[in-house]
Amino acid sequence: MKNMKYLLFCSVVLLFTTSCEKDFEDINTNKVDPTSVDPVSLFNNALIGTSFATGQLKYDAAIVQQIVTPNSGILTGGNHNQDNRFASAEVWDDYYETVIKHTGDLISTLNERPEHSNLYNMTRIIQAYAFMVLTDSYGDIPYFDAGAGFSSQILLPKYDAQSEIYKDLINQVKDAVSSLNSSAEEVDGEILYSGDINKWKRLGNSLLLRLGMHLTKVDNSLAMQTVQDAFANGVMQANVDNYVIRHDNNFTNPIGNFLNGSEANNFYLVDTFVNFLADTNDPRLTSIAVRYVGAKSGTEQTEDNASIEPDEQIGMPMGHDNSSIGQAVSEAGIESFYAFSQVDRTRMVKINAPMYLITYAQTSLLLAEAATYGWISGSSSTYFENGVRAHMELMAEYDEDAAIASDEIDQYLMENPFNGSLEQIYNQYWVVSFLNGPEAYANFRRTGFPQLVPNPYPGQDITGDFIRRVTYPSSELAVNKENVDEAVARMGPDNLDTRVWWDKE
Repeated sequence: MKNMKYLLFCSVVLLFTTSCEKDFEDINTNKVDPTSVDPVSLFNNALIGTSFATGQLKYDAAIVQQIVTPNSGILTGGNHNQDNRFASAEVWDDYYETVIKHTGDLISTLNERPEHSNLYNMTRIIQAYAFMVLTDSYGDIPYFDAGAGFSSQILLPKYDAQSEIYKDLINQVKDAVSSLNSSAEEVDGEILYSGDINKWKRLGNSLLLRLGMHLTKVDNSLAMQTVQDAFANGVMQANVDNYVIRHDNNFTNPIGNFLNGSEANNFYLVDTFVNFLADTNDPRLTSIAVRYVGAKSGTEQTEDNASIEPDEQIGMPMGHDNSSIGQAVSEAGIESFYAFSQVDRTRMVKINAPMYLITYAQTSLLLAEAATYGWISGSSSTYFENGVRAHMELMAEYDEDAAIASDEIDQYLMENPFNGSLEQIYNQYWVVSFLNGPEAYANFRRTGFPQLVPNPYPGQDITGDFIRRVTYPSSELAVNKENVDEAVARMGPDNLDTRVWWDKE
């Protein structure tokens, strides 16, 4: 009896063990969580991530005197020339935690997969663009070690000198563009150019042109060579080549979302910008601006009192806060600061508005500058007119009610012909870079134009006339202090006065 029980027990154990071994792999395979991510989807996430965060309104757009708020607290920044590390962290966090993370992962995984060579090189171009924005904003930043948390387990990346970053960015973009191959695999599903290799090459060369022009103050020889290389290989030719993030109701425009939400009544067009457009009868003022005539509060900013007429626009002066803005209101002869002009959030900054990062208009004006130096062939005047015309034609892409008729564009160019001056090119670059704060700010520091009157707000955190960089996030000071300290020792104090490498006095 004992033997029979023992044999029965062994049979059950054997049957159970066999069954477990047979089903072991199936049982321990997770059929819900993905084991890999489509690289094109990851790439598109990186692309979408380059759409600027709201930090550009708090610093860049205010410093170059296009958009400002009188409010302080979490909105403090260029409006009062004060250090606000909450605001300065926004571009850093958005770009490192999304764009650089995704591009770093893609580059490490696609590097040895020749079937994805085009996607690999597209990724390098987008990563170079993101790093340019970051280093132009902060100066020395994590670069060679950045985005390597997954591939190399580098959790506390060292900071690299901007001079070395720029040299490598130029080399990376050149190599990426030359390696793009229309005979290689198609990149189905990428959302910028639908896999059009020629457009990707023109984007890469236009980025290269921008990188080169940023260096005119610090390394004229490298600037000239880089610009000539970009021009020779072909830059953007029309608005269809623009690097634009097209938003929808699911992937909303960060600026549009911000200005149509909690901050709808807090940001206004600066009088410097409004007056510049008005003084030259620029039709873009009608496309950009709205003023809620007679509004005494945010709730009184309604469709009924909205005016886009250029002669009714009144920009907000710099240098005020909540306690002093009443003086500006009185001097302007309006009811409240809610009656100053704003960028129209029903057209140009609606939640699904496109965001332009590198454009044919900007590229054409940089070519006008390069032609003025004699670096490239072609007419400065033609490049200048192409740039202005392209930006005016772009207004229709924000909203059909913002479109500018071709005869209005012709009239403007006839009344404001190119006079051959660099100042005229730079001033137009300021206009065509509206809502592209990082580039408008970079070009202002590089050229000194437009000639702005320094912000008169008292109690500033700067000793010079303008903010020269934004400060590192507090999180970096807390967790990566050793590497931050090394960068500060090389670059200069972590404050608003320190100039980035290419911003030479």
